[in-house]
Amino acid sequence: MSDAPLPPLKLTDVERSVAVELDRIAPVIDDLGGRFLAAGHELALVGGPVRDAMLGRRHNDLDFTTSARPDETERLLKGWADAIWDMGRAFGTIGSRRGDFQVEITTYRSESYDPSSRKPDVDFGDSLVGDLGRRDFTVNAMAVLLPGRELEDPYGGVIDLAHRVLKTPGRPEDSFSDDPLRMMRAARFAAQLGFSVDPAVVAAMSEMSERIEIISAERVRDELVKLVSAPYPRLGLALLVETGLAQRVLPELPALALERDEHHRHKDVYEHTLTVLEQAIDLEPRLPGGGPDFVSRFAALMHDVGKPRTRRFVDDGTVTFHHHDVVGAKITRRRMKELRFSNDEIDAVTKLVELHLRFHGYGSGEWTDSAVRRYVRDAGDQLERLHVLTRADCTTRNARKADRLRRTYDELEERIAKLSEQEELASIRPDLDGDQIMKILGVGPGREVGEAYRYLLELRMDRGPMTEAEARAELLAWWAQRTG
Repeated sequence: MSDAPLPPLKLTDVERSVAVELDRIAPVIDDLGGRFLAAGHELALVGGPVRDAMLGRRHNDLDFTTSARPDETERLLKGWADAIWDMGRAFGTIGSRRGDFQVEITTYRSESYDPSSRKPDVDFGDSLVGDLGRRDFTVNAMAVLLPGRELEDPYGGVIDLAHRVLKTPGRPEDSFSDDPLRMMRAARFAAQLGFSVDPAVVAAMSEMSERIEIISAERVRDELVKLVSAPYPRLGLALLVETGLAQRVLPELPALALERDEHHRHKDVYEHTLTVLEQAIDLEPRLPGGGPDFVSRFAALMHDVGKPRTRRFVDDGTVTFHHHDVVGAKITRRRMKELRFSNDEIDAVTKLVELHLRFHGYGSGEWTDSAVRRYVRDAGDQLERLHVLTRADCTTRNARKADRLRRTYDELEERIAKLSEQEELASIRPDLDGDQIMKILGVGPGREVGEAYRYLLELRMDRGPMTEAEARAELLAWWAQRTG
């Protein structure tokens, strides 16, 4: 996966793509455009659907802008839409559904941010060109007037799209002052579309990076998730680091670019991390749900964030990072909490970061059954993702070493599969349950039962399945030693 933007498009291909897509959605756009025109209002397909139509991408979620106010929009949708909702009325938006298409229609707007506010002030506008001028990038500031299908492109979005470059309709400083989240969106669109970013936009992002701090953690998180889940995340992440935005929203990433020391040898951890991310993406077909898989990708991005804090220099010229897995898991948990991720996402990612070295702790592959059981138990429901992360973490250029690691992990997975068939490893339990333990020991619920349960679980890991009689004998022997 290259970290260079995609090559330019031919304008003839752009025109052909948009014509094909407009014909596909004609039953919606032509009919809806006619209704608004008959009522004396302008209606235009706008934003992402227009941009993606030019890129040959299909959309069933269609965004429109109109001169009509929300009440009039709602009236015109009645009798046409299968369902209507108005949760966005305060922002001028009425939503609806027609067949397989979801439609959102928004009154022409002009909006801006107070320098100290996280929320925009929304005012209705009075022209399509004015509405397009307040949008984030020129490739999102194009519209198709309906029902005639005339293209409105006052800011040169078609040319910028053909050259795969992100520019703002006006001065980028004004755009980012109005809505600082647009700086994150620049990185996200670079990652999603494979576009480069205009130098003037990059300069403004660098100069204004501190403005991102007025944006809520939730909105920053959402943009970060979209970026990491995009086809070309390296492009977006590199832009965040280059402009200083990463230092404010994900400081662990630029911290990986450790200062090099001519007397000590170690990999470039930042570049290694981006390579691991890309290799994890290549391995996503192995996951049950395929990809893109945010948890797997974010774990790859964060797996070495403990290294800067644990780096130690050794006299022989090497560098060590002892316990960076445990330290990294704690750092990751703290960062994800600050970004308001869900507890399930935090637990999943931090477990992967903490376990990403576990495979290398078992030597060259002489895994006992006990070690395999513990590996599966500790990974829990993240086992498949751990397989992906562990494989992706091999970035050595030594082909022989890489092949040996690959074969060793293949053997481990085969061992897991074999033991799973025999012992149901994913749901491994002691050979006696809590009720049986209390009955055998003659005790009630309490700490002793939990300790006995954990002892039997460890025994189960070491020895494999036992009969009830064997487990009973082991339990009584443990109890006698404990109480004697």
